[in-house]
Amino acid sequence: MSVHSTMTGGQALAAQLAAEGVDLIFGVPGVQLDHAIDGLARLDGRIAFRTVRHEQAASYMADGYARTSDRVGVCMVVPGPGLLNAAAGIATAYACSSRVLVLAGQLPSLAIGRGAGLLHEIPDQSRLLASLTKWSTLVRSPVDVPGAIRQAIHELRSGRPQPVGVEIPPDVLAAEAPVEIVDPPADDGDLLAPNDKQVAEVAGLLREAERPVLLVGGGVLAAGASEELRRVAEAAGAVVVMTRNGRGALSDRHPNAVGPLGVNPLLAEADTVLVVGSRFVLHSGHQPQVTPEATTVVVNADAADLARVKGARLLVLADARAFLSALAAELPPPGGQAGWAVAAAREVRVRAGDHLAALEPQMAFLGALRSAIPDHGVLVNELTQVGYVAGLAYPVWEPRTFITPGYQGTLGYGFPTALGVQAADPNRPVVSITGDGGFGWALQELATARRYNLGVTTVVFNNNAFANVQRTQIEEFDGRVFGSDLTNPDFLALAEAFGVPGVRAQRPSELAGALAEALTDPGPVLVEVPLGTVPSPWTLIQQGMPVAEPTGSSSGGAFP
Repeated sequence: MSVHSTMTGGQALAAQLAAEGVDLIFGVPGVQLDHAIDGLARLDGRIAFRTVRHEQAASYMADGYARTSDRVGVCMVVPGPGLLNAAAGIATAYACSSRVLVLAGQLPSLAIGRGAGLLHEIPDQSRLLASLTKWSTLVRSPVDVPGAIRQAIHELRSGRPQPVGVEIPPDVLAAEAPVEIVDPPADDGDLLAPNDKQVAEVAGLLREAERPVLLVGGGVLAAGASEELRRVAEAAGAVVVMTRNGRGALSDRHPNAVGPLGVNPLLAEADTVLVVGSRFVLHSGHQPQVTPEATTVVVNADAADLARVKGARLLVLADARAFLSALAAELPPPGGQAGWAVAAAREVRVRAGDHLAALEPQMAFLGALRSAIPDHGVLVNELTQVGYVAGLAYPVWEPRTFITPGYQGTLGYGFPTALGVQAADPNRPVVSITGDGGFGWALQELATARRYNLGVTTVVFNNNAFANVQRTQIEEFDGRVFGSDLTNPDFLALAEAFGVPGVRAQRPSELAGALAEALTDPGPVLVEVPLGTVPSPWTLIQQGMPVAEPTGSSSGGAFP
């Protein structure tokens, strides 16, 4: 322990963050944070501060930083409207099991809860923050600042990773007191260890299974359990079906790997289904259908997610990595079932390719993206016409290289999240794809990209509309288009105004070339792709692939 005779709350905050290994914060300074900002300034560069142009970008960037680096992403915002602006990014981090620390300003201590109409006051801010995080606290004294930050980091490293929040009033940040900085333990966090008997039972089920299927979600990625997953899949001879949130948990190059379109046909064929790190919920909100004869086991680090599961033989509350590691140790070396898994996975990939072949030009644009982005490069996927198909079909070669907003479906999250990914590793290729509608949420962050030379290549698919809404209006409301048309700037001129190079690509081949060149540029680049009317992927997204194809259907496609 290191004791300081006198320190402001702001200095204590900065010192404890530095002790925890935090070296980067995303945020917007403001009057309630003055002493926090000064505390950071006094560290002489030990913690960098990235000033964004809107608080939503601060929380999105912290999320992208955390999800691809396995480090804590930190955002700092003023109270009231600052926290409200950041709320969408915090909610996305909550949905996607992301380790984000939210540092929020507050009203002066004596004014909290009085409703006096002070600057940035909103009703019960603490309750709002608590609703968006798994743990939060309001600090009342400079002496308590280090302990609050230490507990926050411990909570981030324990159980299911989700955001945590710390509120500090400005008088606490300004006040001086004898403060003790807390040394973090070498081994922090309380991961949920599996029950040995449950592990042994699951191992027995997999050894006896003839058609085992592992259904895995984003929890496997959040736990860093990809290698353990591979070992279990190969030892059990199991097909691995990845949900849209679980893409990349096992490389799409692996012969046992299948994307989300494999859910329906493979669960219908399986005799044993092991669900790991997934809420086990379809896009429709219903639980996937498993044959009555099949045995289902669900493993999750969130007790609330387990409580919603119906009909499983066994519910296991455990960290995905700890469970899969223990399970792999109980299984024999790869054996006889491998042939079934490889053949079943291959058949489903071919069928998926047949269904996806109709989604052009989206598939061709995805091919261009995949050909240009290196294996370790990151694609941050948005809610855009190409992005919807990407969730089903973009080949993912390595863990944490395909980032989505999860069930939040947060339109506009993509570009600022990609900036956070890039900030975590400035040398890593990062591509953001977005529509013109979603890009409008955060296009001002071109200034942030330029100021800090964050080399994200941003692809804007431009159809001058909220195209998904517009398609629904045309198809379901007798063609009454209302409120879905957009007027956009000249995106290349806009990029130039921010000092960012821009290029227009009309076709997939041009996009591939533009990306190849852009990814050699160390700074940000914008690529605009005009996009007309495209076929809808929503039947596949909402209903998945049918269990069996009609008689006479083709089988000559190929999953990309």
